[in-house]
Amino acid sequence: MKLLKVVSILMSSTLLFACANNSTTGTSNSATAETASADIGELNTLISESVSYKDDDFYTNYEEENPTYIELKGSDVSFDTNASVLYSDNTLTIKTGGTYVLSGNLENGQIVVDAEDKNTVRLVLKGVTISSSTSSAIYVLNAEKTTISLVEGTENVINDASEYVYENSSEDEPNSAIYSKDDFTINGTGKLIVHGNYNNGVSSNDKLKITGGNLQIDAVDDGIIGRDLVAVKEGTVTIDAGGDGIRSTNDEDESKGSIVIEGGTYDIASENDGVQAVASLLISDGTFNITSGGGSPETITVVNDMMGKMRGQGEATTSTTTTTTTTTESESYKGLKAVTDIVVGGGTFTIDSKDDAVHSNNTITLAGGDLTIASGDDGIHADTSLVTSGGNIDVTKSYEGMESQLITINGGDINLTTSDDGINVGGGNDGSGNDMHSVSENNLLQINGGHIVVNADGDGLDSNGYIEMTDGTVLVNGPTGNGNGSLDYGGSFTMSGGFLVAAGSSGMLQAIAEESTQNGILMTYPEAQVAGTIIHLEDSEGNSILNFAPEKDYQAVFISSAQLTKKSSYSLYSGGTATGEEVDGLYTNGEYEAGTKIVDFSIADTVTWLNESGVTTAQSSGGPGGFGGGAGGTGERPQMGSRGDMFTEMDEETREKVEAIMEQQRSGEMTQEEAQAQLEELGVEIPMMGERPQMNEN
Repeated sequence: MKLLKVVSILMSSTLLFACANNSTTGTSNSATAETASADIGELNTLISESVSYKDDDFYTNYEEENPTYIELKGSDVSFDTNASVLYSDNTLTIKTGGTYVLSGNLENGQIVVDAEDKNTVRLVLKGVTISSSTSSAIYVLNAEKTTISLVEGTENVINDASEYVYENSSEDEPNSAIYSKDDFTINGTGKLIVHGNYNNGVSSNDKLKITGGNLQIDAVDDGIIGRDLVAVKEGTVTIDAGGDGIRSTNDEDESKGSIVIEGGTYDIASENDGVQAVASLLISDGTFNITSGGGSPETITVVNDMMGKMRGQGEATTSTTTTTTTTTESESYKGLKAVTDIVVGGGTFTIDSKDDAVHSNNTITLAGGDLTIASGDDGIHADTSLVTSGGNIDVTKSYEGMESQLITINGGDINLTTSDDGINVGGGNDGSGNDMHSVSENNLLQINGGHIVVNADGDGLDSNGYIEMTDGTVLVNGPTGNGNGSLDYGGSFTMSGGFLVAAGSSGMLQAIAEESTQNGILMTYPEAQVAGTIIHLEDSEGNSILNFAPEKDYQAVFISSAQLTKKSSYSLYSGGTATGEEVDGLYTNGEYEAGTKIVDFSIADTVTWLNESGVTTAQSSGGPGGFGGGAGGTGERPQMGSRGDMFTEMDEETREKVEAIMEQQRSGEMTQEEAQAQLEELGVEIPMMGERPQMNEN
């Protein structure tokens, strides 16, 4: 069976959150809630396995620790002569572990931690300004661990040099205003202002933890870096970065390089990625306001050509292979990004990104949280699999709302506004980028719950493979153009439960497959209906099944509900008014009146195809019926994954020539103009499609 392989891959790729894929047909709302709870429990386990905190990671009363007091006096310092401290040439060096309380101002100087006893050093900042003219302002050269504690009510300012002086020209560290070669923690309740004038703001070449404090960081390049780990428990973090906001860098050890955030407030403006993990990104809570790459363009400009190439504002050049994307760091403008996995269990996110708002080169699991997203490319993109089981996702602007090879929706309130496909199952690194794609049995969209609303200029639900729906509510608005369809799949769409309404254009119609155990109807109107015109469906006793006002103009609507049963009679109305509770254009618990009856019909097949004259049959191409499932439809795409029946009337020789021309244009061997000219000589016109903005997908 084709789907056995799909399910196998889905299970393996989301083993991290196996509970999210254990939904069965007819999953109830309570079951969805239980799944979300299980996911959050799994997240907590992952966090505890990734990071642990010790007592000295949290702020305690330093006065009880027999501290050494150090007063900074411009170009001089004052401290107890018995302390393990050296001062020479404006460099204050701490030689042993212990607690050191610093206050005052150090001009053109540096604090160096070189604890020869390899014990923990605690720097208590009690209102300091430290500026260096040659290097880092605070440099942890050698220590088992160093902690900076910010005293309540104090403001501490750190400035590094705009140009560093290294003893050896081959050296490249330190390279941050605060730089540690070993484990490093920031805690307390005071304020820390860091100006990274040379390169980065705060860096650790090992583990970096933040458990408190008010951090304000501006940096020429990255704001905060932890090579092996960045872990934040609490605090307020404001970052203005010319590179990434927060990042981890250890790509040599698979057990390291994660970012773990359990709380805090973040305001990040980054020229590149907002938060970027070289391994996993795990978030259980926090408030995030992230703007990356200057934010999303006001509009996502779409320029179509014969091969479906689309370019948007703020494009960047990339070079991809089958496994990775080769690019420079400056070409990535994502909000949340991870190479391995992204898991979100809670938190509030406002993300405005030039590129994908949430991006993983492998998997994404969303078990909770409130995400408001504006993106110049995808709202949420995972190369391998994307699973949602809870939370609120509101993509207000994007190229495509959600994209992955495998998408499983078990729960959540999801609202997607897109310039192309609402949900796209294309596979791998931007699998939707070429409309010449072929059907893959490894591509699957599975909907087991949730409330999903799509407002799409391209396809509403698009799978370059298969779609399965067992539960949940899906409302699709659009497209309005006949080159796309509200439902678009290349394999089959089987439906066994849930509630689906898809209103859009009539040019590329598809419905569910005959193998579905839940019935549906597909109505095609003689002309486009104005956005907001109510679609009303009732049974023979006048019981309302649907009152829905689409957000966009539409000429066709597909409806599937458990209330549609074979051998039963129904009536479809248009216009009028509806009362009751309205959510996303869907009215419940109210009355309908004053509409115009369009058609009476009875259900005899899995899909009943309708027009104003009554029951009709599906067509095999182009107009009503498309190449979709149901009566008269094949459920299969034409060859080459193109739309409509553009090849069906060609002789074999012409077809081979067309395919060769299109392949040469796609591979770059031939320009669009050259390809178009050769096609015109053959008397062939290729329909226009759209592709994504050119963005880095690494």
